[in-house]
Amino acid sequence: MASANSYKLSCSIPGHEMDVRGLSTAFFPNGAFVSVSRDRTGRVWVPNSSPDRGFTEMHCMTGHSNFVSCVCMIAPSETYPRGLIATGGNDHNICVFSLDQPQPLFTLKGHKNTVCTLSAGKFGTLLSGSWDTTAKVWLNEKCMMTLEGHTAAVWAVIILPEQGLMLSGSADKTIKLWKAGRCEMTFTGHEDCVRGLAVVSDMEFFSCSNDASIRRWLVTGECVQVYYSHTNYIYSLAVFPNGQDFISTGEDRTLRIWRQGDCTQTIRLPAQSVWCCCILPNGDIAIGASDGIIRVFTEAEDRIASPQDLQAFEDELSKTTIDPKTGDLGDIKIEDLPGREHLDEPGNRDGQTRLIKDGEKVEAYQWSQSEARWMKIGDVVGGTNQQASKRVNYEGKEYDFVFTIDINEGGPSMKLPYNVSEDPWLTAHNFLQKNDLSPMFLDQVANFIIENTKGAVVGPAQPSSVDPFTGSGRYIPGASDGRAGFGADPFTGSGRYIPGSEMPTGMPAAGTDPFTGGGAYTSAARRHTAANMYFPKTDGVTFDQANSLQILAKLKELNGGAPQEQKLSEEVLESLEKLLLCVSDLSSAEQPTTLQISLLWKASQWPEDIVFPVLDILRLAVRHPLVNERLCGEAEGVQLCNHLLSLMKPQGRPANQMLALRTLCNCFSGGQGRALLLGQRESVLSRAADLSSVCNKNIHVALATLVLNYAGCLHGQSDLEGKAQCLSVASTALESVHDKEAVFRLLVALGTTVASDQTAQDLARSLGVTSQINKFSSVSEPAKVGECCQLVLKELQ
Repeated sequence: MASANSYKLSCSIPGHEMDVRGLSTAFFPNGAFVSVSRDRTGRVWVPNSSPDRGFTEMHCMTGHSNFVSCVCMIAPSETYPRGLIATGGNDHNICVFSLDQPQPLFTLKGHKNTVCTLSAGKFGTLLSGSWDTTAKVWLNEKCMMTLEGHTAAVWAVIILPEQGLMLSGSADKTIKLWKAGRCEMTFTGHEDCVRGLAVVSDMEFFSCSNDASIRRWLVTGECVQVYYSHTNYIYSLAVFPNGQDFISTGEDRTLRIWRQGDCTQTIRLPAQSVWCCCILPNGDIAIGASDGIIRVFTEAEDRIASPQDLQAFEDELSKTTIDPKTGDLGDIKIEDLPGREHLDEPGNRDGQTRLIKDGEKVEAYQWSQSEARWMKIGDVVGGTNQQASKRVNYEGKEYDFVFTIDINEGGPSMKLPYNVSEDPWLTAHNFLQKNDLSPMFLDQVANFIIENTKGAVVGPAQPSSVDPFTGSGRYIPGASDGRAGFGADPFTGSGRYIPGSEMPTGMPAAGTDPFTGGGAYTSAARRHTAANMYFPKTDGVTFDQANSLQILAKLKELNGGAPQEQKLSEEVLESLEKLLLCVSDLSSAEQPTTLQISLLWKASQWPEDIVFPVLDILRLAVRHPLVNERLCGEAEGVQLCNHLLSLMKPQGRPANQMLALRTLCNCFSGGQGRALLLGQRESVLSRAADLSSVCNKNIHVALATLVLNYAGCLHGQSDLEGKAQCLSVASTALESVHDKEAVFRLLVALGTTVASDQTAQDLARSLGVTSQINKFSSVSEPAKVGECCQLVLKELQ
């Protein structure tokens, strides 16, 4: 826990050749931490027993082909009792290392741009964020989920202590809360890119932003406090064990210590960008900066650096050159500044900055509350009219250089303005973004700036709106995907089609569709076969029963009132009637004809307000092998799938939504249908999951059946991403579904997904499935709900 003492330098650790971009405390050895750098390496540092009380490099890790941007530790396990180290890089990859060898144990590939943030959770779960606008959930070397929804780079991710809750912060200025892979809430309030996140407790977290503010949030959505003190971008946060006090670092060259909501200490660094920080187990603070140096600060007297080292640090700081455009110094007029006598007056607060004139020079000083004196933090350059007169005016602003860049031969040239105080990588990044150019040019443009400004560089860089090591890709929603049920089950009921009349016996009228009913799915028929008669359920559940006469009567009634251009001819109606009679009884010797199937597909394009009886014929027809093969084939199948998904829009008609879901379930009756739906899994389950919020019992039962059939089809397969989506959709649906039959089918889907699959079990635990379903374990009516829930919980022990 942080005390009231002030922090002072403990040691400086050279070793990296370029910016230190990430830090993380290690599980082993005691007191160790890990750093990563733009020099493409990661390094493990352990405390040494030398008089300088510094750190020694224990391990150097290589494996990335470009800058390393972030690092986190994966908790110890039986296989890796010392834990693992995960690093993300500009090569789009995540490398996972042990502490025993310099090369990665394995590499996680899947992101399409720089991986700039990582967070590890329980059971080996890893969460990553990228410039490609997505976050990904990884487990056992596999990508289990992709979290899509941000419209710009994901710069910060964190896994909250409550299982299943994850946070992502983005350059789109928002923070999103994810549960079981779905976005539950979007937090707004920051006025610029969100750069860092830190956990306070199960219910609270911090965020920091390029808007120079830190916010404290409740996971329920409320921002409970905003903290101001930084004068530029804030890059990182770390929270002390007391859950109240914290630290932050940023582009204003500072590390700031916050106690009880106030910034109680400001430590200036001789580097422009203070990229990262972490709190070590003994309460010391480690920071990494753009000068490639790691510095450790302590409040423990016995760990403070020697007087010589403290003086050397202060001398280094005093020699820093500060461009007033990059800090909090404001416009400077030398003639108006006071002289050195101004330093005889004490400061008002720790970290206060004061400028004084010493001849033709301007010097910056900072007040140290703990030492009760002004400390020189650098010489101010670039503030005189003489210097300004040599600069180039471009778009109303003055720059040291304005380069002309030709990207495409024969195309228009582009202007690249640059100040010597800026980071060439940041300037290159902003240039590419402004002109909508590929990030592949980043190195080329940055090196061009460096080569053409040699000898003119004043100091380390200052970002202007985004940072070159965090991207800003455009969100492009993924392609469609879907899945559904398969063969008939001896212990499933079925819906009855009763147009314009009451619901079948035992069916609640509230929230249901007047044209379709639903039966109960019971396991009684299997009670004699095994102790667990519920899952894994690998044979599919279909919706088979119907009243053909009533379907035809409704079809003819609606056709009579349809617009003339939409009316079906008597010949078409007769063909549909023959098809319906044929597919209602799959044992019939009659076979559907190609013409009948074509007419059915054409009729399914009827207006949404009258199409439902045609959809019910379609629902029955896709169970027939010939229809399944014809409508679910490669070309026709995608059209069928897209049409059904269009009918499942959340704002659509409940009857159509439910019948589209049932049709998808029944498509699994044939091999072509299974292949189609497995190929379209992602979009089908995603659209189906949206219907869990619709208040309709029949829709919920059909949705649960769809998830169950997917789980059964994936059981025994190595499609971990598919199983992850089943877990996510089932888990999400259980939040809003109350019908006991639907709940039961979702529990069977969960049980089938995790049965005999250790990886799926680990993922279910990390998503918080155990705590979520525990409430169903005591349900006694019907008994199958409580029994199945207890069996699922047993699998997840």
